[in-house]
Amino acid sequence: MSTITARVATESGGKYVRQLCKHWSHKLQTEVDGDTGTVTFPNAVATMAADGEGITIAITGEKREDVEGLTDVVARHIDRFAFREAPLAYDWQWRDG
Repeated sequence: MSTITARVATESGGKYVRQLCKHWSHKLQTEVDGDTGTVTFPNAVATMAADGEGITIAITGEKREDVEGLTDVVARHIDRFAFREAPLAYDWQWRDG
């Protein structure tokens, strides 16, 4: 299993998590609970949890290349909803296990 994480500074994180999950719910399995959301992609799962200071994102999958490929997809989509403050800073960190 490979996991990559990032912390993204924004005061509107909960709003972006909900918007992103709603956007992807038309094609993918999503779950939203308050300011936390999960999106299940074919080869990985993205979990996002927001608080008043930002969003913590974790993408987990079997293959490192699948996980790495989703970092740009997730970041671009969040930035699309955060257009007033985009581009946001994403500092992706690997946690392989």
